[in-house]
Amino acid sequence: MVFLSKRLNEINGHDFIRMVEAGAHVLKTNADKVNALNVFPVPDGDTGTNMNLTLTSGVEELRRKPSDHLGKAAEALAKGLLMGARGNSGVILSQLFRGFAKAVSDLASADAAQLAAAFQSGVDMAYKAVVKPVEGTILTVAREAAKQGTVSAKRHHSVEAVMTDLLKQAKETLAKTQDMLPVLKQVGVVDSGGQGLVYIYEGFVSELEMLEEKPPAQPLPYAAFGAVESLEEQDARAVPAIPSGAHMQPHPTSAQSKLATEDIVFGYCTEFIVTLNGQKTAACAFDESRFRHELTEHGDSLLVVADDDLVKVHIHAEYPGTVMNLAQKYGDLSRIKIENMRDQHTHLLTEEAGISAIADNGMHAASSAPAKPYGFVAVSAGDGISGIFQSLGVDQVMHGGQTMNPSTEDIVKAVMDVDARTVFVLPNNSNIILAAEQAVELVEDRQVIVIPSKSIPQGIAAVLAFQETAAPDDNADEMQQALHQVQAGQVTYAVRDTQMDGIDIKHGDYIGIHNNKIVSADPDILVSCQQLIASLLESGAEIVTLYTGADADAKLTEQLVSYVQEEFGDVEVEVHEGGQPLYYYIISAE
Repeated sequence: MVFLSKRLNEINGHDFIRMVEAGAHVLKTNADKVNALNVFPVPDGDTGTNMNLTLTSGVEELRRKPSDHLGKAAEALAKGLLMGARGNSGVILSQLFRGFAKAVSDLASADAAQLAAAFQSGVDMAYKAVVKPVEGTILTVAREAAKQGTVSAKRHHSVEAVMTDLLKQAKETLAKTQDMLPVLKQVGVVDSGGQGLVYIYEGFVSELEMLEEKPPAQPLPYAAFGAVESLEEQDARAVPAIPSGAHMQPHPTSAQSKLATEDIVFGYCTEFIVTLNGQKTAACAFDESRFRHELTEHGDSLLVVADDDLVKVHIHAEYPGTVMNLAQKYGDLSRIKIENMRDQHTHLLTEEAGISAIADNGMHAASSAPAKPYGFVAVSAGDGISGIFQSLGVDQVMHGGQTMNPSTEDIVKAVMDVDARTVFVLPNNSNIILAAEQAVELVEDRQVIVIPSKSIPQGIAAVLAFQETAAPDDNADEMQQALHQVQAGQVTYAVRDTQMDGIDIKHGDYIGIHNNKIVSADPDILVSCQQLIASLLESGAEIVTLYTGADADAKLTEQLVSYVQEEFGDVEVEVHEGGQPLYYYIISAE
């Protein structure tokens, strides 16, 4: 419980917490609107989701470490944002407030000028994090808003007045992003990340206006703005479960050590949240009882908690991708967490056996086997693709991709689970690269190298280019060169009417994306796929690989194989079951 400050010309830590919570509430309320601003008319726009989850992580850290000292409160927010950052927009948001926190670190409270300077410090930090800043993005909106804040602070002593001017400039700059980025003007939308930031600033101003008008006489709880219940709070209501289907063993010191690892039937502790989608549920109405029954066929230790628009799922499953595919019939997935309970159990038995016993000097004894020279972490979508990465020697495969970007903390944990001196990270999605690069800064006991793969085909090509005997830097060079040797395609459906690159796209059309460009759109999926494959093969290739999605049709796959064989006789065709959601096919040509 906290009290709002009565000072109108400065804010303290409690005031700042209230501002952040208000901003988080406005962003959460409008997250779907931000998602809808995705330039491509694909069903997985996720900027709003990523920013919302990132800011929610920051709010949760603030609630764990509330302080009336502004510097300490801002530090807690920055830490939460840093670890919870998802997607490029989430990483940039975390950097904005990381710089903000550094500027106010020694301040118990800040006046208007100090607050404006902190916003400018945040912009400086965010620009350093992006190698090639692009005009017309969230960075531009943040920069111009902070600049106006600095000017306003020279005229006003009121924090609310300065923040109002800052917000006004942010809105004006957001409207101009269409003129800065041609693709935004072509599609008729403003920058999604910039819009998300404006919503956050709107929350800040609304809270400051309340403070200016009439500070409340009674303390307000942190949850006054109705933020989504945290995963930790939801987990506290779940019954702790033992790995599914396991048998008992004698002579342990803990309950878990009474289990045999090989007897664990459902090996992955899987958690996620479904945000019910009106368009999807119209075709497939959500029924909590039926949904729970569907999931019981794929695992145990099931917990389903539902309200009007959110469903929290916890299940022990052997095939997490199958469970998530079922859930995606009803809406979008977020807060995904998948843990390998067999690995956890083996680690526990190892510790209890004394292999990791503490030495006399208080430090952990060295492992009986030295760390291997190289290891891999890869982001994947679909059980089939995950299996391919594992067969190629990838140590940790993270379920992710569009709509379910792993956070910085998720990537750090995956890297730390790899017992290697050098770990290569394959994001396999352009929206995960920044989070992966941010994770590098947080790992100190091993070398972490991010290979900036933007697609699953690029990630697979990079792994195939790896040479066990080569030096780390040489391997990094070879793998990055391999990224440019593969053409990547994806097939999904359009969620709205639009026009891009001279192609008229209608809602419901099947669209083909070559690298990062839409090259086909047609109501007939076969036609769209054929046009995409032709585009992939324009520069020549020897092999075409089709990774079939969860909704791919076997007959259509056969037609596509025949098309390649008939039209491109010298090109070999391979088909692998990918299992990825939303995308009927991922296609590579190399």
